[in-house]
Amino acid sequence: MNKLLLIVLLFIGNQQSKPTLFLIGDSTVKNGKDKGDNGQWGWGHFIGDYFDTTRISISNRALGGTSSRSYQTKGLWDSVLAKLKPGDYVIMQFGHNDGGPLDDTARARGTIKGTGEESKEIFNPITKQQEVVHTYGWYLSKVIKEAKAKGAIPVVCSPIPRNVWKEGKVARSTEDYGLWAKQVAGKEGALFIELNGLISDVYDKEGETKVASTYFGTLDHTHTVEAGAKLNAAEVVEGIKSLKGFTLNKYLKGR
Repeated sequence: MNKLLLIVLLFIGNQQSKPTLFLIGDSTVKNGKDKGDNGQWGWGHFIGDYFDTTRISISNRALGGTSSRSYQTKGLWDSVLAKLKPGDYVIMQFGHNDGGPLDDTARARGTIKGTGEESKEIFNPITKQQEVVHTYGWYLSKVIKEAKAKGAIPVVCSPIPRNVWKEGKVARSTEDYGLWAKQVAGKEGALFIELNGLISDVYDKEGETKVASTYFGTLDHTHTVEAGAKLNAAEVVEGIKSLKGFTLNKYLKGR
């Protein structure tokens, strides 16, 4: 066999056999076109720096503006699911956009609060169709189950904290989306990273003034600038490392 052809075939075989780490979520994972729109960055852009990409592929499939509901109703999850193969990984982080109205005329992306089986039929003013809306937990559970059915390994992250403070401490999501994400992961047997808590610990140590000036821009209290996204990516990796026996760890650089 021609030596060059052999090298090409080996390369193709290696690419096909490599696992892929898929990232799904909102703008705090991938903002705009992932090129720092308005100076804002999502942590998914920088997480690949921690992995040996000769052995694992990183695919950031998050999209700004999506909720756990709209990421699925827009067909974005289906496009990821179609590519999933046994041994792949899916890290998900939703919650920032789930709290809006179920049927508002701007985006209609809200979900019912909690993790239960409640549902409500609404007329979606965006799609001009009837739609049955479920709870935040229901949508996460669906992703976890479908990822597992394809032989992939799902990981749930609690949403990153906003630049919101009270009495010198950053606001944590211990009673809403962070809690519900943890509960769903536990119920479905998925791995869980307490990302909200990991980042909040750093924020509390550094203080409100430094956090605001270093990690956030002036546009809003949700989206991080480059330094903030890099910090968040580092904390995601710390969360991965803390999961004992998690096979994704072996693809980290220096492992």
